[in-house]
Amino acid sequence: MVVVCPKCKTRLKIDEGKIKQEGSRFKCPKCGTVLFVKKPVPVSTKEVDKTKIIVAHSNPAIVNEITSLLNKNGYQTITSSDGIDAMVKTIKERPFLVIIEVSLPKIYGFEVCKRLKARTEAKDTKFILIGSIYDKNRYKREPLSLYSADDYIYDHQLSELLMEKVNALKGTKPVEKKAGIEDKAEKPDLEEIEKKEETRLKTGTEITETDLEEKIERARRLARTILSDIYLYNTPRADRAIRNNSFYSEFASEIKEGLKLYDNRIPRDVREKGDFFKETIQYFIENKKKTL
Repeated sequence: MVVVCPKCKTRLKIDEGKIKQEGSRFKCPKCGTVLFVKKPVPVSTKEVDKTKIIVAHSNPAIVNEITSLLNKNGYQTITSSDGIDAMVKTIKERPFLVIIEVSLPKIYGFEVCKRLKARTEAKDTKFILIGSIYDKNRYKREPLSLYSADDYIYDHQLSELLMEKVNALKGTKPVEKKAGIEDKAEKPDLEEIEKKEETRLKTGTEITETDLEEKIERARRLARTILSDIYLYNTPRADRAIRNNSFYSEFASEIKEGLKLYDNRIPRDVREKGDFFKETIQYFIENKKKTL
């Protein structure tokens, strides 16, 4: 095993066979610091549960759509709405599959995937990233990186392609539908929901405090979606810009285009509560700098 001296940062290779059950002391050959070392805790060898799938998404309507599809096909589902919770539940529950939103709050879904795939406890777990592109006609290719995920799907493709992708990762054939019967149930019409919301706003219907909180979360979700589109399709360029503190100038046209869409979709009373678009970009840049 390798330990790092806390004083001089020298990496010390130590034979685990020489470490006592209660721990042993070793001296750093470079600075003389005495280190107390314990044997590493064995990683659980518990196998993944092939009936269990974690669904991590910030949009309740999409969570309901996915869980309905999975439950009808015999899978047990566990839900999560942010990246930190998704990581904890994946390690604890050992699911066969994690279906995770790219633009998940707290920790973006692609970062969650990358971190978990590097851990022994999640090495046998599969991952499907869900993208939420804001222009279905704009992108016709895969992102530059799937961040160790096993597959990728856009949210408007869920009813058509999700079960095919799930079964492919599990190595099973999709369940055949009976002739003449189409699976139309339980899929929410997200565009219709948005149209109703826009109509309500135009007619001046009063917004309650709960409604306002939901609209603010919707604004943040859209901002994360726009930002994740920019990042996933320009990853190396974006990383360089973040390192050089030039993200805003490097992606000025993309940010301007995204802001225009944001302003068109998010009502003024919500935008007046805070600059959630800029806040989202700044939060992402600050956190990305820590990992670059």
